[in-house]
Amino acid sequence: MKTCKLIRACLFGTAISLAAVAPAMAETLRVMSGSSSSPLQVPMNRAVVVESDTPFAELSIANPGIADITTLSDRSIYVLGKLPGRTTMTILGPNGQLITNVEVQVTPDVAEFKERLRQILPGEQIEVRTANDGIVLSGIVSSTAKLDRALDLAERYAPERVSNLMSVGGTQQVMLKVRFAEMQRSVSKNLSSSLAISGVSGKTGLIGGTGNFSTTGAAQGAFGTPASIPLKGTAGSLAAGFTAGNLEFAVLLEALETKGVVRTLAEPNLTALSGQEAKFLAGGEYPIPVVNDGTVSIEYKPFGVEMSFIPRVIDNDQINLEIKAAVSGIDTTISMTSGGFSVNAFKTRMTQTTVEMRDGESFAIAGLLQDDFNDSNSQIPWLGDIPVLGALFRSADYARNQSELVIIVTPHLVTPTRGEALALPTDRVKLPSEKDLFLFGRTEGAAAEVAKQDFSGSYGYVME
Repeated sequence: MKTCKLIRACLFGTAISLAAVAPAMAETLRVMSGSSSSPLQVPMNRAVVVESDTPFAELSIANPGIADITTLSDRSIYVLGKLPGRTTMTILGPNGQLITNVEVQVTPDVAEFKERLRQILPGEQIEVRTANDGIVLSGIVSSTAKLDRALDLAERYAPERVSNLMSVGGTQQVMLKVRFAEMQRSVSKNLSSSLAISGVSGKTGLIGGTGNFSTTGAAQGAFGTPASIPLKGTAGSLAAGFTAGNLEFAVLLEALETKGVVRTLAEPNLTALSGQEAKFLAGGEYPIPVVNDGTVSIEYKPFGVEMSFIPRVIDNDQINLEIKAAVSGIDTTISMTSGGFSVNAFKTRMTQTTVEMRDGESFAIAGLLQDDFNDSNSQIPWLGDIPVLGALFRSADYARNQSELVIIVTPHLVTPTRGEALALPTDRVKLPSEKDLFLFGRTEGAAAEVAKQDFSGSYGYVME
């Protein structure tokens, strides 16, 4: 009986003990805290040695891929930066008490990058900072080329983690002066002759030649007397006729020489910002009918002096030009008729290229020299081979066409100017008064004033 009471008492005590322990096990874990320290900056692929004020017994790093740690003594720690990023290093004391948590920041090696930057781009005001795990570049550089070099170098130290806050200083506006010059020369010569004879019956017989005797109608004789031999002359022709008894003779000589010179000159000027496209057209638009599913619509094709270019200021006064220039006109000698519409062809001289030059330098980007020659000789067989007299039975044509085209471009770095300093082409034109116009008819005075003006000056910009 006493044994049963003892067992019950033991079980009761055990239950009370378990009830007292259960609440303690249900408590949340307590986060250990220790004295905090300032963040530790470690360059990537470099090491730093830090010392603790108190001896430590254990070290740990949250992310070994970012930084690696090694103990040198119970107070010294060797920290090696491996990859850009942030992690936490924990230091524990001999009794397991937390000493401190150190935030380790591994950044790109900015010191070496700054040194290389000064060597490659001396004199450039570029500031280098680190942000998170990347590099931030700021400041003003003198050209786009140097900006690209700085970014390429930064990519070596922080691939795909470079922020560009730099701006390009200096002049970034380019004025392009283009000169189109074309000369066309043409020379043509022809010489032909014919001989005709007529009998008493009045019938004409052509003995030979290559002239333009007509076979019908009547014409006045060479000496002002009626002749039965009809003549049909053209420009540069000479006809002569005479009679011998019952026979009438006529001779027709044709000799013509034509010369022509055409000069075309255009000088368009255009200004654009570096890297931006600018277009220019001085001419017009030609309507072309287009038939689509039975419906006729009109499309317009530009002609005249056309130019487009994209300037890029590379380094200081060095300019890269991507240019397209064309001179076109309507060719009335060639036409096509379709659907009741007649459309003319176009004559076009066009060039598209990319060149590089400095401010004020010139380049002939296109040159075309054409020399067309045509020489023909026609004659009546056998008769044309007779010496001297054979010239009456021969015809010779000579034609030569020469064309020369040159396109010269000259870029200039320019800056804007004040509007008060600009002069318009019409500012110096003085219109005639009513008295001068109606009483004296002085309209030439205004035209002469316009002709005296100089149109080769600056238009809204200042050249560097």
